[in-house]
Amino acid sequence: MSLLAKIAATLLSLFILVVGAGFILPSQVHVERATVINATPAQIFPLISDFNAWDAWSPWAQRDPDAAMEIIGSGLGQTMTWSSDNPEVGHGSQKITEIQAPNSLKTHLDFGSQGMADAAFTLTPENDQTRVVWSLDTDMREGVPLWQQPISTYFGFFMDGMIGKDYEAGLQRIKQLAEG
Repeated sequence: MSLLAKIAATLLSLFILVVGAGFILPSQVHVERATVINATPAQIFPLISDFNAWDAWSPWAQRDPDAAMEIIGSGLGQTMTWSSDNPEVGHGSQKITEIQAPNSLKTHLDFGSQGMADAAFTLTPENDQTRVVWSLDTDMREGVPLWQQPISTYFGFFMDGMIGKDYEAGLQRIKQLAEG
């Protein structure tokens, strides 16, 4: 076997190994950030439980204040859809799926061809303060065409670094609003 054939066979084997691993590596992603706020859960909850209040603290609303946004309903089932030419904002929808005022809120996000996710806010009293946890859970293969699943799985390894910074910025802004 010639040297060129050995190199080609090695590269093909490596490619098959990388793609195959993309199908068997874990596809579940969890991102979570927290902060402690000098306010009660009852003071903080209105900032997160109504999409109409999100413009004041959402890192994505700050990134593109001109994004087209529509909010339908209120409370459980309230839905927000958005569309932006800014790729960091993109387009999608979010629906409130569970409310346990003033302690927790859960939403379902649909990013179209980019997949779906579930997010949650948990507010836990700590002395005279409140610990606020914002989390996101997704399966990087769900709703993704089979041929894109290995790429999507590898992309999941970068989600914490990408979304985590936005969650930190959003929580900091919620803290400023609730405390001030």
